[in-house]
Amino acid sequence: MKYLFIFFLNIFSVCSSHTAPKQTQAQEVRVADRIEPNNLSLTWGVLEEKYLGKNQTLSVLTFKNEGKAPMPASGWSLYFHSTPSFKPKEGNAEVKVESINGDFLRMSPTSNFKQLAPGATAKIEFVAAGQIVNESRAPRGFYLVWDDNKTKGYTLENYAIIKPAMNQIGWVEPKDIYAQNSSIKDIPAEKLTKIFPSPAQYKETGQAFTLTAAIPVVADNAFQKEAALLAVYLETIFGQKPAVKATGTMGKAIRLQKKAGLGPEAYELTVSPQEIVISATTPAGAFYGTQSLKTLLPASALAKKQTSVAVAGVQVKDAPRFGHRAFMLDVARNFHQKKEVLKLLDLMALYKLNVFHFHLNDDEGWRIEIPGLPELTQVGGRRGHSLDEKNFLQPSYGSGPDVENVTGSGFYTRADFIEILKYARDRHIKVIPEVETPGHARAAIKSMDARYDRLMKEGKKAEAEQYMLRDVNDKSVYRSVQYFNDNVINVALPSTYTFLEKVTDELLSMYKEAGAPIQTIHFGGDEVPNGVWEKSPVVQELMAKNADLKNVDDLWYYFFGKLNTMLKKRNLYLSGWEEVGLRKVRTNGRLSYVANPDFVKDNVHVDVWNNLGSNIDLAYRMANAGYKVVLTNVSHFYMDLAYQKAYDENGLYWGGYLDVDKPFYFIPFDYMQSMRVNEDNKPITSNAAYAGKEQLKPSARTNIVGLQAPLWSEMILSPERLEYMLLPKLLGLAERAWAPDPAWATKPTSTQSKAAYVQDWSEFVNVLGKRELPRLNYYAGGFSYRIPTVGATTQNGKVVANAQLPGMTIRYTTDETVPTVKSKVYSGPISEKGTVKLAAFDVAGRSSRITTVENGQGNLGGE
Repeated sequence: MKYLFIFFLNIFSVCSSHTAPKQTQAQEVRVADRIEPNNLSLTWGVLEEKYLGKNQTLSVLTFKNEGKAPMPASGWSLYFHSTPSFKPKEGNAEVKVESINGDFLRMSPTSNFKQLAPGATAKIEFVAAGQIVNESRAPRGFYLVWDDNKTKGYTLENYAIIKPAMNQIGWVEPKDIYAQNSSIKDIPAEKLTKIFPSPAQYKETGQAFTLTAAIPVVADNAFQKEAALLAVYLETIFGQKPAVKATGTMGKAIRLQKKAGLGPEAYELTVSPQEIVISATTPAGAFYGTQSLKTLLPASALAKKQTSVAVAGVQVKDAPRFGHRAFMLDVARNFHQKKEVLKLLDLMALYKLNVFHFHLNDDEGWRIEIPGLPELTQVGGRRGHSLDEKNFLQPSYGSGPDVENVTGSGFYTRADFIEILKYARDRHIKVIPEVETPGHARAAIKSMDARYDRLMKEGKKAEAEQYMLRDVNDKSVYRSVQYFNDNVINVALPSTYTFLEKVTDELLSMYKEAGAPIQTIHFGGDEVPNGVWEKSPVVQELMAKNADLKNVDDLWYYFFGKLNTMLKKRNLYLSGWEEVGLRKVRTNGRLSYVANPDFVKDNVHVDVWNNLGSNIDLAYRMANAGYKVVLTNVSHFYMDLAYQKAYDENGLYWGGYLDVDKPFYFIPFDYMQSMRVNEDNKPITSNAAYAGKEQLKPSARTNIVGLQAPLWSEMILSPERLEYMLLPKLLGLAERAWAPDPAWATKPTSTQSKAAYVQDWSEFVNVLGKRELPRLNYYAGGFSYRIPTVGATTQNGKVVANAQLPGMTIRYTTDETVPTVKSKVYSGPISEKGTVKLAAFDVAGRSSRITTVENGQGNLGGE
């Protein structure tokens, strides 16, 4: 989908060695005498890549009994998450592994597993297909269940993942980072553009305005809400809220005034010693003028309460490049609290992103209350250890056995959602709710199964069947990309459409109560696996009655045709992932996808993520065919991908690696020119992969409606991790979606364009390091953005270092201790021999990961 969940922990084989004396299988351990779960520790680590010369990895899972009672030889199971192909080696394996569903597995002892005495360890080795680049591929979420009480799970808190001692995978090294940073120029702060994203026209006058709390905000009636929000923000700077007054007030002021003839989101901003004037035709334009004023203020103004702030004199005329500037948040895989959502809306508003794509459900969770369907949140909104999933879903992504886990369980009440809608509305952000269908719908399916069971027990058969999403007699066999075999809604059931109409109408009711705009609902539509619906009696019955349905593939167009009609009746248009607008074509047994002409004239919008392999040109093919396309390219915009190919760098890597530069150098109308590296982060030296690919037609440029950055939450278990993955690379998306097309994008391979790019890139990272990230230390409560690792190498017997973001301070040690804010500041080549450890620090004292260089031995260490 958006996310091809390709695990490399595939085929596990097991051999073991015990450091404890062997015990007989006949030994029995009483319940009162067996090990406490907290005393069982697990450690997993990679031993060897390319094991036996093949594309596989040797790893080891070590059990250690740290308690005073034994670990029994039988009577227990370990539940955890990995690929279903996780299997022990044939032969005298000590454990067996069974797939439950999805990535959820159960390990239990065989007769060869020996009791683990106190203080003893057992090492079990695994062979896994593929290479383990970082921790995202490690097995996780281990918990213990005793056979005599299979309803209770105990989280194994004592679990550690060990970093491999050697770089066998080709991780990025400090010298590589140094080379990447070498073209970056340090630009004096006073020479930087002081509004972000870059405005269309910008001029500094040298005539500053002195801003204090006594300066009122004077606004036309149409802009009173925008003025009020600005005043609230200024209160965080001065400790006192400026007065908001109506037009006609004389004297020094911030003025929001109406001006005819500007675009729907355009504004003009003039700062002189007498006043600050924001002119716009619409409230949205006035709002973006106030956001530019915020970034015009120095970041230091937020560090402590101010009595006055000097605002640089500027003349600005500005409007966005794209009308659809989107961020997508997945709250289904792992839940994120309302507080964090509101904070993200503040971040979006500051950087002029105007579409919040809210991914509210998936296989692993349903996150919004729908009145009349309580099971959606009671069952679909909670995860924990369950034998039947009647009351809540099974764990996913390491959420564990506890149903109160705040990442596995959680949902937004109707009141919560209305509050979010109002908050977004006031900041001129449109919220597009996503109801994932027909695939990725396991949480909804299981919820409606629970509803069915409840009502059938009450003898209410008709009511029980009203919202069913699966055919109970369906014998179809399939596996989704995430390994589920029961996650696709049956599109032949009338109750499916009753359910979707119910959800749609309840959502519309919330929007109406919030006074929030809604033009579309996103109905997903991706990654429905082969085999679905083939053995469903209700499908066969429908196909027999409908001559247009010649095979199960045709059910796709039937389903989205009905959804499209349903939305039209409600004055909405259909949005979805790219598959919504594609048609399957089989030629000589080979499957391919072409743009489906059925929905072209219906204003269907598609988020196209797949620009990998043969699908490099898919977005352009769809735009050329007439679809409204939001470029959501995995190669440049998937915020959940790891920044670097480094073991310690969190994030997925199935679609490549995503540092802050990739969104920045994206060229929307010629993005193949933006594909500088492959999915393994190696330079692309040939354009052969693009030969014969379809380019965007000039007439179809208007069909590229905007850009979108999604953040999928499989690996995100805290607000800090969310913000780390998001920032600063989201700012590259903000720049590219708002700012004018840069000159270097026209002929990016020319010498002149390359030089222009280096200059623009340097200005961008200087703005980030010296203005925007220091601002984000405080803005909306502060953000835990990523601080890039230091680049370093040896030259002429000395260590030289650099940072991706000028404005960060590099500090180092030579005594093998970890650098702190009190360590030496790097100001030039380091001549000391031995181990040099370096880290970059921001103005708030937070640091990057450690970079280690061995000076004098000729080797560079890992990060």
